[in-house]
Amino acid sequence: MTTLSIVIPAYNEEDGIADIVDRVLAIKPALAEVGVDDLECIIVDDGSRDRTAEIVQRYVPRVTLISQKNKGYGGALKTGFRAARGELLAFLDADSTYPPEYFPKLCTAALNGADLVIGSRMVGTDSEMPLVRRIGNFIFANLLSFVGGIRISDSASGQRVIRREALPALYPLPDTLDFTPAMSTRALHEDLKMVEVPIPYKERSGRSKLSVVHDGLRFFKSIVWTALTYNPVRIFGGMGVFLLLLALLTVAAQLTLNLAGGIASWSFPQFFGALVLAVAGITLYSTGTSFSYIVKLFHKRPIRQGLIGRRGNGRRIERHYWWLGFLSILAGFGIYIAAALFNLTDPALQHSWFAPVVSALMVLTGVQLVSAWGLARMLAELSIRDNQATLDLLGEAATTNPGGATTSDDSTSYAVA
Repeated sequence: MTTLSIVIPAYNEEDGIADIVDRVLAIKPALAEVGVDDLECIIVDDGSRDRTAEIVQRYVPRVTLISQKNKGYGGALKTGFRAARGELLAFLDADSTYPPEYFPKLCTAALNGADLVIGSRMVGTDSEMPLVRRIGNFIFANLLSFVGGIRISDSASGQRVIRREALPALYPLPDTLDFTPAMSTRALHEDLKMVEVPIPYKERSGRSKLSVVHDGLRFFKSIVWTALTYNPVRIFGGMGVFLLLLALLTVAAQLTLNLAGGIASWSFPQFFGALVLAVAGITLYSTGTSFSYIVKLFHKRPIRQGLIGRRGNGRRIERHYWWLGFLSILAGFGIYIAAALFNLTDPALQHSWFAPVVSALMVLTGVQLVSAWGLARMLAELSIRDNQATLDLLGEAATTNPGGATTSDDSTSYAVA
């Protein structure tokens, strides 16, 4: 027997709460047709100051009413999840913007093996989403697609179905309106099977509780910080590669101008700017790879990491940091020695500062790379020792408890995957 528990967070929704409850209760026959035997509707009154709770009370016991002090959108949903008894957990807003009539389609995807099913407003055929919010959702969806390595069209949809056993992998989640983008980000990095189902979307009647600027910044921060807890090199490395490309473009632009104008001399400010961008890019990339080892160590299990694509960037470049770093250090000292031999550091020269500064930047970059290589080696060794200790404990447990041998074998195969 499969039960669907639909949680509806409500804060001052007296004008529309009755309509959405009626529509949710009416989908029970359609749910039965797709294999969902029972429907549980939970309304979480999140500290409303109007008649929301009074109106919902009329539907009890057909619905469950939970009243609490205001904890925010995400806090209300988590309260509902704790009280739910269904194998499938779902939620939608109380303002009738999302269609409960589409829950049978979302449940079908969940029953077919999806861990998280999202009703996508961005690919729906009938969407009344305001232009500003559509642009914002497009930006956040593409940001999430970048940090997660998987294409997603609607990162912040408020209509979803979740398999109960997948919920622990999605926690912790915030209590605020960025609950949904944080959930999407965690689902991607936890390798949960996520499916999007197109749904229509209706514009809310009355004033929206969503602030485009304030909540937009909160959504952005939530996606980036959640992604950093799984795959820092995707963020830091991406910024590093961008700065390196910017440095190359700066040099290329200067060379093009020189060739076009027949100028043989070099513009020191542009070259210095390109060098600073390159050094900053290398520093960010190496920082990202170091953080990735730390994150992996704390997770204590295999997680997907890397700069490019869903499965990462293949062979790790940090293995080469040591010789690249020493090469940069030697180049830095070589530049300074050459500058001294050819008297390029003479204060009388217009750009006497240039060679020493370039030398210093090269040396510092080399030190950064060698340090990042040493840190990566140390963290990799700690990770190997931690995994081996886990395997040894599992093996000892299997020996002392033959009845648990099957569980031990499964855990071992996962730990070294």
